[in-house]
Amino acid sequence: MRQRLKPLARDLGRILVALSAIVFASIVVSLVWGEFYAVPALLVSGLVPLGLGRLLTSRYSDAGEIGKLHGMMIAASGWLLVGLFGTLPFVLIAWTVAVDPFVGPLSVPTGVDTPTLAAFRDPLNGFFESLSGFTGTGLTMTDDESVLPRTLQWWRTFTEWIGGVGVIVLTTAILARPGSGSLTLYESEARSEKIHPSIVSTVRTIWWIFILFTFVSISILWLAGMPTWDSINHGMTGLSTGGFSVTDGSIGEYNNPLIDFAMIPVMVLGSIAFPIHYLMLQGDLKNLYTDPQTRWLWGYFSLGSVVLVGLLLLDGTFETSRVAVTNGLVLTGSSATLFQTIRYGLFQFVSAASCTGFGTTGIGEWSAQAQLTMSFAMFLGAAAGSTVGGIKLIRLITLVKGTAFRIRGVFYPDSAVRYLKLDDRRLGETELSRELEEAAIIAFLWIIFLGVGLAVLLLTVDSSFTLENAIFEVASAQGNVGLSSGITGPDMPTPAKVMFLFNMWIGRLEIIPVLVLLRGLLDTFEFYR
Repeated sequence: MRQRLKPLARDLGRILVALSAIVFASIVVSLVWGEFYAVPALLVSGLVPLGLGRLLTSRYSDAGEIGKLHGMMIAASGWLLVGLFGTLPFVLIAWTVAVDPFVGPLSVPTGVDTPTLAAFRDPLNGFFESLSGFTGTGLTMTDDESVLPRTLQWWRTFTEWIGGVGVIVLTTAILARPGSGSLTLYESEARSEKIHPSIVSTVRTIWWIFILFTFVSISILWLAGMPTWDSINHGMTGLSTGGFSVTDGSIGEYNNPLIDFAMIPVMVLGSIAFPIHYLMLQGDLKNLYTDPQTRWLWGYFSLGSVVLVGLLLLDGTFETSRVAVTNGLVLTGSSATLFQTIRYGLFQFVSAASCTGFGTTGIGEWSAQAQLTMSFAMFLGAAAGSTVGGIKLIRLITLVKGTAFRIRGVFYPDSAVRYLKLDDRRLGETELSRELEEAAIIAFLWIIFLGVGLAVLLLTVDSSFTLENAIFEVASAQGNVGLSSGITGPDMPTPAKVMFLFNMWIGRLEIIPVLVLLRGLLDTFEFYR
């Protein structure tokens, strides 16, 4: 085996071992809900990555430390591999239900086999669902999530919850090793912020914060009136800004304004960077308005919501004569229309901008202006260092401030020494050029691959879908959002599914590591000179 691939194989083995642990943990759900027929499928789904992972880690245990190239290759291939092996629970449980090979307590009860579950007998659908979960996208191959076995409802939720923080972060937290390799892997997963000098301490603190806020999120939804099982799943997927649901109509299934408004702070929590959460928990609340990303986030969410609500009002999308706000409060006439428009517009913009992807209403029939506003929100995302997708607010800040800095520079003499303040840093010309270059490259590549995905979608899907529907759907996939205009589903053409798999993959890793992996493999096997 080529020397370059040895560290790659060793660390991919470590990732697979971590994956097996979360599969085995999910057996508890099968036992609690009495879905004993799913236990053998989960055992096999955990043993396969465990066996392969142990083989790789033991065989290449003497591989050297990794550099930036290896880190990016491990991150890109690790996410793809986790998505691939995460397919096993979907496929094996679907086929177990179809074949019903066991008797006694392990036999399949009547009514479990549904068309929704049957879709996962196709491995491509299972792979799509798995990668959509781990990347925190939330686009789904299911027609009705509510009829899935509780085991698969949980597995979908668990993949998004793990993927929200990151597969590499999980692996580093539970399988930490000394040396600089952990930092390289952490940074290769599109992260750079550290809470502590030690990267292992940083990722473990991130997980403690994430677990704490998960319990807070579940409690908020339960107090708002959501059933317990639903609160657990939606609290986990809401905080991780993933968007998988256990109902057919997402959050709109409850048709409860209180639940809608209770979900908004959960999604906002997932949009704020973990270092800011850490400082808040330490009592340092001023970062909610002094940190540039967080300050821009409040303005961005507010302005975007106002714009979307305005567009929906002008279009008359939610004209209604009567709406019950609570049991004791009923609005009529223009007040009812205004309330419904604010309710749905605010929720859907925050859902899109936070890359969560929960829905409370159908979006495919909205006007082109409203859909494109949502598409921009999905393109941009929220704060870097959080659980969101998109190009991130820090890059918009860098591009806006950097461009203004360059323009102002024309009016200064060549001998002037100038600095740009970004975050808490003072950037000189060299540092600013590097930051601007990175932000511009990511934004440029994002738009290029958005265009490629759009072209594939327009060539393969039904012509009844509009251009704005297609732009919305591709932005949702690549932004790891999960909102749908109605295109994504089990009957989606295979080329479109494959393209979306690629869009979700590159979106989660911010493109560069995937391109480095592909270039590295071509170079390693001498296909490229």
